[in-house]
Amino acid sequence: VQLQASGGGLVQAGGSPRLSCAASGGTLSVDVLGWFRQAPGKEREFVAAIRWTGGMTYYADSVKGRFTISADSAESTVYLQMNDLKLEDTAVYYCAADSRPRGLSAVALHYDFWGQGTQVTVSS
Repeated sequence: VQLQASGGGLVQAGGSPRLSCAASGGTLSVDVLGWFRQAPGKEREFVAAIRWTGGMTYYADSVKGRFTISADSAESTVYLQMNDLKLEDTAVYYCAADSRPRGLSAVALHYDFWGQGTQVTVSS
């Protein structure tokens, strides 16, 4: 499975960018798609996840109510709509895929495939 993330850039605080993650190659084996982020000097952290079938979602507390994850199975694309961005949302955002039917997970080690990451920088 190949994952291609896009949509990052420089955004003002309070802005609402949308990230996209296009999946290809064996997407039928994917059960869950997730977004993680890594800020400079910090560990990679979970942001949100969604199941391809059923659309169940799971969010980190830090983004709940501000970010929305969604999936377009016909386009094999997952989106992360980010609203009311804060300075602390600055990070490289990665999409990832979990091929095992274990349900929604916030654990990075559970994800088999990773995209290259897209930088989101929030300015004041």
